[in-house]
Amino acid sequence: MKKLIRGIIQFHETKRQGYEDTFSKLALGQKPDALFIACSDSRVAVNVFASTDPGDLFVVRNVGNLVPPFGNPGGTGTAAAVDFAVDKLAVSDIIVCGHSDCGAMHAHCQGQDALPEGSIKRWLEMGAGPEAKGMDVNEASRRNVTVQLEHLKGYPAVGRAMRERGLGLHGLWFDIRHLEVLYYEGTGKWTVLDGKDGERVLKSLDQKK
Repeated sequence: MKKLIRGIIQFHETKRQGYEDTFSKLALGQKPDALFIACSDSRVAVNVFASTDPGDLFVVRNVGNLVPPFGNPGGTGTAAAVDFAVDKLAVSDIIVCGHSDCGAMHAHCQGQDALPEGSIKRWLEMGAGPEAKGMDVNEASRRNVTVQLEHLKGYPAVGRAMRERGLGLHGLWFDIRHLEVLYYEGTGKWTVLDGKDGERVLKSLDQKK
């Protein structure tokens, strides 16, 4: 807590003035570009690896970056955020971002039966699925992203926005050790977003508009 407070003091004394115009505009309302669904893991720092500015992303973070299937009573908080982002904020894209060495995916790889009864077990039942048992944890984490993208397609608001205004669904995966971000291109293909392949992905997204 002391580190947090010192950081707030430093922001107040040295950085606040540089953000005054930005936050004066944001105080009038938000219009984020995307809904970003990420794991609660403290190492997943999207503002660092994606260079985002305040107001760019509407962020949901939970254990394992899960999107509960539509109608699941155990996931109303995340479901409400999805509906709000799509219907009220009219985001252009939804991003599900997994990461390496994910604790939730370690649990999946060991098998859900090994988990103690309670909220964690009920929550993780909406994750990568029984197929993840015995998988490499990073492989399971990437699989989990694709599972959550499929869950998103079951939301009426998401399906409607995809049909009517081209809402895009995207998967990212953050490699913590190597500081690389991978993009899911479909059919099991993950691409490192470096200068060469990143530009190719950008062009493919332009062609879809």
